[in-house]
Amino acid sequence: MSTPTVLTVDGRHTRVRIDGDPEAPAVLLLHGLGRSLEDWAPQFPRLAAYRTIALDLPGLGFSARRAGPMSVLTLAQGVTSALDVLPEQRPVHVVGNSLGGAVALQLLALRPARVASLALINSAGFGSEVSWPVRMLATPGIGSFIARHPTRTSARLVERTIYADRSLATRERIDQALTQAREPAAGPTLHELARAVASIRGVRHRLRHELLAEATGHPRPTLIVWGDRDRVLPVHHLEAARRYLPHAQTQVFSGIGHMPQIECPDEFAELLTGFISSLPVGN
Repeated sequence: MSTPTVLTVDGRHTRVRIDGDPEAPAVLLLHGLGRSLEDWAPQFPRLAAYRTIALDLPGLGFSARRAGPMSVLTLAQGVTSALDVLPEQRPVHVVGNSLGGAVALQLLALRPARVASLALINSAGFGSEVSWPVRMLATPGIGSFIARHPTRTSARLVERTIYADRSLATRERIDQALTQAREPAAGPTLHELARAVASIRGVRHRLRHELLAEATGHPRPTLIVWGDRDRVLPVHHLEAARRYLPHAQTQVFSGIGHMPQIECPDEFAELLTGFISSLPVGN
């Protein structure tokens, strides 16, 4: 399939896009907070040599949320359930952007046999600093109001924060973000998830320490990528990432913000495919 479709996963709908040869190595693409699989759109043709699986995480994009409290754990559980339904039983190369990076780490901690390698792209989980829009979303009261009452102005602000080149915050991307934010359950879910991962002070301790300790107990080949003009999760978080994952391959893209996969798609795809192809067969 080359356009998004809806699967039933644990009795709820999950939006998924699958491309490529079913026999090719499987690459799982995970988006960030308040985002959707469209964040990987420039990469679909560039990763044509692989079996790419992109999905809207539970409660985000156009996927229904799971029962119970929202957390990085429930997102990772939703991912494993989706892989079971597809079915994709092989270990997958997991690529996570922003909060999707934390979900990738949680997936490794939860189901290590599922993960062949990690690519963490401007990933949450390595430092406390995070943009003010995320901190406000995580704040009781005002965060709930913001999440439940999305506007074109707020959508434009978020899109312009993401990219170093603000011309990438196109009308189409703003429209897409606003449409997602106006889904019936989107506001409460977004606020609840933001509170689970952050506060007015920044990214929570659990995400920055306990999850990393759990994940690093299952070593995997790892690529860590950052844009040096990231206004959401600053590039100096890469220093902590290198301490936790000293054997990881790292790359900083100059002049790039929070989404290298969109901002420098050719360079990003070349780096990612080079990393995956360098791994021993079977990884």
